[in-house]
Amino acid sequence: MSDNQATVAPAATALRLYRSTPRYLQAAGLIDNAGEHIAAMQVKRCAVLCSARSQRNEGKRLLASLEQAGIEPVIATFGGECSLQEVEKQTAALREQGQIDALIALGGGKPLDAGKCIAHRLDVPVVIFPTLASNDAPCSAISVLYTPEGVTETFEVFPQNPALVMVDTAIIAEAPARFLVAGMGDAMATWYEARICHRNPNGLSAYGARPTLAGVAISQTCADILYKDALAAIDAVEAKQVTPELENVVEANTLLSGLGFECTGLAAAHGVAQALTVLEHVDKNYLHGEMVAIGILVQLALEADTAELERVARLFAQIGLPITLEQIGMSRDDEKDIAAVAEATLAFPLIGNMIEPLSVESIQQAFLEADSLGRRISEEEGSAAYSKLHG
Repeated sequence: MSDNQATVAPAATALRLYRSTPRYLQAAGLIDNAGEHIAAMQVKRCAVLCSARSQRNEGKRLLASLEQAGIEPVIATFGGECSLQEVEKQTAALREQGQIDALIALGGGKPLDAGKCIAHRLDVPVVIFPTLASNDAPCSAISVLYTPEGVTETFEVFPQNPALVMVDTAIIAEAPARFLVAGMGDAMATWYEARICHRNPNGLSAYGARPTLAGVAISQTCADILYKDALAAIDAVEAKQVTPELENVVEANTLLSGLGFECTGLAAAHGVAQALTVLEHVDKNYLHGEMVAIGILVQLALEADTAELERVARLFAQIGLPITLEQIGMSRDDEKDIAAVAEATLAFPLIGNMIEPLSVESIQQAFLEADSLGRRISEEEGSAAYSKLHG
């Protein structure tokens, strides 16, 4: 080695990767101006993927905006499940429709994920227009694929993030509060998973890269906003009003969380959430962010970080996220279910981002510890917020 050649520590040799959507727009009433923003991408003819329900509601306004901007829409009705079968079916149908310049995916998490998959197969830009702030899927270059029955099956990773993400906060304000709250669960995990990935010298993102400092900072900001504005944002949605606090939380749930997890990594919180889908009664009755909320508590129990475990559990109790096994449709006495979820958690591809070695037994114990603390917090804070969202 020459005298002027730098030495490189082993931990510093891994690639750091920052990636993001190039354009993110957020405002009340944005859907009525969507066409002009999409036309700026030189789009003349585009597919619009959304459910039959969306076509009767937000879809009408979107189509009117497209037509006003001189864009010809080609409507594709989403079948309800983001499965490989649905993706291939929609791709084949759109190919028969002739040349399109882009694909707009409108709706909740699954049609958005399906839209990314379809646009990638058609080799056109994808525009994401979420009607809920229930998860951080919109900005990412990752889609989760499920079996036709709704069980998590695999992931698809794309070369580019969505070309454009548009969020109409007036639409978000009109949706049931449960969706916004679920998005807070997904978004809060961004910080706790970023933190462990950054602390672990071998921690990697879903792209096999080391966490960026920018990603870690964004993730922490995401959590700070939730701790500060979550309650006021829920009040806004219940009043169907757009307020600065709601705008902040929507940005945290959608943009900051999406940037954060892609540029840092996932860990046990999402491992638990994906594992919970093996229990059909849980998968059918709870939203992704609600499962992630339990995952955060389990992760913090695995880290033995009692202070943060209690802090996040208190917030979750106040906003209505589940903090006990009973609140996620499980029982601490059902050893079979807990073991099944623990085994699936251990099989999560990014579970190695946890610093300490894990086992089925240690994960089972963490479930029980999280549940015990959650029970205590629920007694102290009450469960009114949870009951209000879950009837």
